[in-house]
Amino acid sequence: MTAQRPLKLPAVPDRLSIRDHVAHALRAALIAGELRPGSVYSAPQLAAQFGVSATPVREAMLDLTREGMVEPVRNKGFRVTDLSERDLAEYVAIREMIEVPTVGQVARVGDAARLEELRPVAREIVQAARAGDLVGFLGADRRFHLALVGLAGNRRLVEVVGELRGHSRLYGLAGLAKTGQLMESAEEHERLLDLVLAHDVPGAESLMRAHLGRLRSQWESAADSGGDGTEDAANAGASGDPVDTANTANTGDTVGSRGGGN
Repeated sequence: MTAQRPLKLPAVPDRLSIRDHVAHALRAALIAGELRPGSVYSAPQLAAQFGVSATPVREAMLDLTREGMVEPVRNKGFRVTDLSERDLAEYVAIREMIEVPTVGQVARVGDAARLEELRPVAREIVQAARAGDLVGFLGADRRFHLALVGLAGNRRLVEVVGELRGHSRLYGLAGLAKTGQLMESAEEHERLLDLVLAHDVPGAESLMRAHLGRLRSQWESAADSGGDGTEDAANAGASGDPVDTANTANTGDTVGSRGGGN
């Protein structure tokens, strides 16, 4: 495997298993562009980079497969999802067709108490954006939108939206952080929640459409510049001092947080 520098396990909460710890680090590497779209990586190769056994790496890659970030390649490992500009445009068009009217439906009939449960998540998104924590932003953003869509009561729709988001969300995220638009995107979540709580169907649908349009614009900008928006975020979401991975590999079911963090 060709890599610009060894991958490392960033500091994470004590409660995470080695599998989750590795998955967190892999998401950071994907967002930072250290694992490149279209490239194939094997579990043993990545395990050697992290200083852990291949089993938790393989399990973590399977988790990322379910999220649409990578895809299995028989007898080789996992390929980082690579999408063309047309693929991305089609994914966001489908998301607009599904998520915009669904948000409108939730604005009509959504339960206020359950909607208010999303406010801490909306604020978590802002905190992650302010800290430049792209992995944290990505996770909280996913939880917010899937929970919001889930209030429409259609489990299959949630599955479809989750798959679409997994295929497309990494693209342009680092570019949004670089231009300062990540904070704008983050702050839209609580405004969207307020519109839904106010039963403002046109307003909620309009903001959801604009929210997705911001991502589409970033993809187009990245394509025009010949990149995917990740090159200037090599350290995003993976900050903190290196973890003692030699000890991590022998800690059993959990690993502790070491060094600094976001």
